Amino acid sequence: MKVRDAIHSTTPALQTSDTVEDALGLLMEHHVRHLPVVEDNGRLAGVISEDRLMDAEGPGSPVDSLLIGRPVSVPPEAHIFDAARTMVEHDLSTVPVANSDGEFLGVLRRHDIFDRFAQMLSTRQSGAILALEVDSRDYALAKLIHVIEQNDAKVLAVASELPTDSTENIRVTLKLNVKDTSRVRHVLEHHGYHVVAAFGEEDSELEELVEEFVRYLEV
Repeated sequence: MKVRDAIHSTTPALQTSDTVEDALGLLMEHHVRHLPVVEDNGRLAGVISEDRLMDAEGPGSPVDSLLIGRPVSVPPEAHIFDAARTMVEHDLSTVPVANSDGEFLGVLRRHDIFDRFAQMLSTRQSGAILALEVDSRDYALAKLIHVIEQNDAKVLAVASELPTDSTENIRVTLKLNVKDTSRVRHVLEHHGYHVVAAFGEEDSELEELVEEFVRYLEV
């Protein structure tokens, strides 16, 4: 999944001549905390934050007078994971997309990225989610999938969280194509995988989890 496929076309950019008052109005209208600022020639000038605007001398100040540092952006051919990393590193609610010449192409919103992740993790397909922990020395994805598929289940998606040091376990989240995971959980425990939690064995449970997380992202 590339960045260019997730650009949100209706979220506007600010012009360098726009005022603080204009910018705050757009932030409120589109429910974001950051907006890109674009020069008259279409090049990305920077990203302005709500906090920066609130610290301005007055509502009539031009937004370009508040820009500092080099513009933060992601290229359109980057993977959506790269956009997510940039967004987290710079604590952004939106991240601009620009080509190698600095031409502004659009923005990605935090919600857009989550929606793409949700698709990649098959959250809309029926099935349960298992959260596991396994010793990093014993972790092999092929083995894990083989154990599950030997017990009449298919792995639709996998996400893993690497440990910060050698004493911690790898955390693995699996989306399966079955709702009843009792047999799979029993077999996984037998093979040394610690099943931390199971979600979505009832359809409403998984839907509520996804909806709650979407609401959190929109705050």
